[in-house]
Amino acid sequence: MRPFDYHRARDLQDAQTDYVSGAAFIAGGTNLLDLMKLQVMTPERLVDISRLGLDRIEDDGDGLRIGATVTNSDLAADPRVRRRWPVLSRALLAGASGQLRNKATTGGNLLQRTRCPYFYDPDTPCNKRDPGSGCAAMGGELRNHAVLGTSAHCLALSPGDMPVALRALDAVIEIRGTDGRTRAQPMEGFHRLPGDTPERETVLDPGELITAVRLPAPRGDRQVYRKVRDRASYAFALVSVAAVLRLEGGVISHAALGFGGLGTVPWRDPEVDALLTAERPSAALFDEAATLLLRGAEPREGTAFKLPLARRVLRAVLEEATQ
Repeated sequence: MRPFDYHRARDLQDAQTDYVSGAAFIAGGTNLLDLMKLQVMTPERLVDISRLGLDRIEDDGDGLRIGATVTNSDLAADPRVRRRWPVLSRALLAGASGQLRNKATTGGNLLQRTRCPYFYDPDTPCNKRDPGSGCAAMGGELRNHAVLGTSAHCLALSPGDMPVALRALDAVIEIRGTDGRTRAQPMEGFHRLPGDTPERETVLDPGELITAVRLPAPRGDRQVYRKVRDRASYAFALVSVAAVLRLEGGVISHAALGFGGLGTVPWRDPEVDALLTAERPSAALFDEAATLLLRGAEPREGTAFKLPLARRVLRAVLEEATQ
């Protein structure tokens, strides 16, 4: 790890004033510190935002406002989340170990970096780490890589569980700009597809801060999260599905599905949601949804197994949600 300066911010304005080129914000640090140890990220200054009062979960009309430094453990255990947004609680509990959940934060989870082994190895080319150097994953060993949203410059998979549930819940992210103004950014569009600039992973500009995540009132009372992984604990998803559905008279009146383990960003396909809506649940319908989801997939040797796996997981989730 390279030497760095450390500053504990007094308030939000102080944090952003102290942010300079080459700096990074730190709260839980569960991902950032690992990357610093490997010298994948080498910030010259760390600005600590862990004591700025962003650790509260508050009612927000019919919804909920979750501060950016609320820990994953506290969020998963909150009675309101468990009762009204259980898909989020289940997704959080499916991620990492208990020790990491005690430190990992809501904002940090949204900014979690890929676990592509080539990104983590400074001796290999990686356009995400070193723009223009190439992508060692092309023609390399693949397993935990994306099949949706890839480009000729990057195959890196979006990690994490919480963002998958937030996509299905239509969450909105509060972002404080460097001018002190706050804007609302829907989860859709927050993460950027790699395209030819895979180093730009979100819409955040340097010095901008996530201050909270807002959950609207849940539109579906049938919520399921399922994660398939190589081992039962502390492993990233090969495929995960978050489903938020509502049934009325035996017909699906609302459908929102988030997907992990498949895309370069937390994935949601509005055409799949639309296909399911206003239809009666059936095996044929679920298979059609899977076909639609995977129509643009680009599997490679090592990731082709994800297509039949995604089909089976999606069908199992939809069957559970519509029983």
